Amino acid sequence: MRSFWRPAAAGVASVVAGVGAAELVSAFVVQDGSPVLVVGALVIDLTPAWLKDAVIGVFGTGDKAFLIVSLAVALVAGGALAGWLEALRPPVGRILIGLGGAIGVLAALTRAGSGLVNALPSALAAVAGILLLGWLVGLLRGTAPTRAAPRGSVSRRRFVSATATTAVAGALAAIAGQLVASGYRAASAARAAFRLPKPAVAAAPIPAAASFDIAGLSPIVTPNADFYRIDTALQIPGIQPQDWRLRITGMVEHEVKLTFAELLALPLEESTTTLTCVSNEVGGDLIGNATWLGYPVRHLLARAVPSADADMVLSRSQDGWTASTPLEALTDDRNAILAVGMNGQPLPLEHGYPVRMVVPGLYGYVSATKWVVELQVTRFDRVTSYWTDRGWSQRGPVKLSSRIDVPADGRTVQRGTVAVAGVAWSQHVGVSAVHVQIDDGPWQEATLADAISADTWRQWRFAWDAATGHHRIRVRATDAHGTVQTARVQDVVPDGATGLHTIDVTVS
Repeated sequence: MRSFWRPAAAGVASVVAGVGAAELVSAFVVQDGSPVLVVGALVIDLTPAWLKDAVIGVFGTGDKAFLIVSLAVALVAGGALAGWLEALRPPVGRILIGLGGAIGVLAALTRAGSGLVNALPSALAAVAGILLLGWLVGLLRGTAPTRAAPRGSVSRRRFVSATATTAVAGALAAIAGQLVASGYRAASAARAAFRLPKPAVAAAPIPAAASFDIAGLSPIVTPNADFYRIDTALQIPGIQPQDWRLRITGMVEHEVKLTFAELLALPLEESTTTLTCVSNEVGGDLIGNATWLGYPVRHLLARAVPSADADMVLSRSQDGWTASTPLEALTDDRNAILAVGMNGQPLPLEHGYPVRMVVPGLYGYVSATKWVVELQVTRFDRVTSYWTDRGWSQRGPVKLSSRIDVPADGRTVQRGTVAVAGVAWSQHVGVSAVHVQIDDGPWQEATLADAISADTWRQWRFAWDAATGHHRIRVRATDAHGTVQTARVQDVVPDGATGLHTIDVTVS
């Protein structure tokens, strides 16, 4: 066991120190070159859609933390293996570290807008790891007794001290690099000092009858802290408001450039809109409703004058992520906006501060670009976006759906009148009815709360006279066009899940 753990410790210390040095250099030289983040982004890009959905299904919005922890475990395991191999068959361990660095270099070079400088931190991590591993394993060999030096030329205490110092120095460097590089902190301070301007057009007050007072029922407006977050950014872009710029390019007569100050000076409008992730399973919680403050995209596109042949707008995030939005969804009368506020507060950093897109009626993967910096007017047959390159459909209209919030699936309730309640949505169309089925009985109409608009979900409730036993409850919605929610089960790929949310309860 000693013949494994000592060289393994040397390998782990070498890798930690190499990555730590790279994180520190990344902080001062190229802040988007962090080896951990670029490799993590590559993993996200290469992971098949079904596995992404499975991870999201298990970890929800903690998927990124899971990925970071997994990468850290992989680094430690890889370092241990490299150390053991180096002691057993030199220079195999150093070659292994070099291969790890090559993966980091490749990951950095494949990021949008990257150059050779972006690969520098990963290259440094490999070089430092290789040199340190050679040194530490050399010290380890010096502790072994020989005929010339029966007690070894190097004390074991020196080896242990060198290994521990290397590991601690690397960890501290990594922490310092993250602290220095984090524009997040600066952006957070700027956001804290920012005060939203008053809207030129205020949102209509949400009627009291739009919400039922039922414990466990989703609130009609989702608090910012509870709003779902699904994106590909491992590190939230720290954009200072004074540095933010939006460009409208592509198939337009006039390119448009806009600063944050110029955006705020425009007549901003409030609107309440429900956003939904295409990865939301039937009955899932990747959906939220908020009141947004922003400026209509259609007015900015009118300045640019799109070509008559254009049919799509490719929006680009600060971190290179892209979404392909049908041009008509940004030029019709819906409240498609560049949002700066959410529920009366500046956008949270994780939800796109300082500016994001909000487009009613479309899943987020084709519309809800956070940290947006460019709108490229183009065509679907010329350009593809991040998720369409990975097998998802080009156009992502939100599907009619409904969910049971209470009682929770698997719960036991008391016999008698039981409140069954939830939400239903068909963004930019509206919900006209909700029906509930108990076991295999007839569909019975539920009571709808008042609608805020066609772009938001609606609460519903049903008074169930519950008899003792085990029961199955289903829900389905009908939209404003008279379309009834389908019972056909479909996975989230390629354009959203379908089916009826069903729960099982026990009545005692």
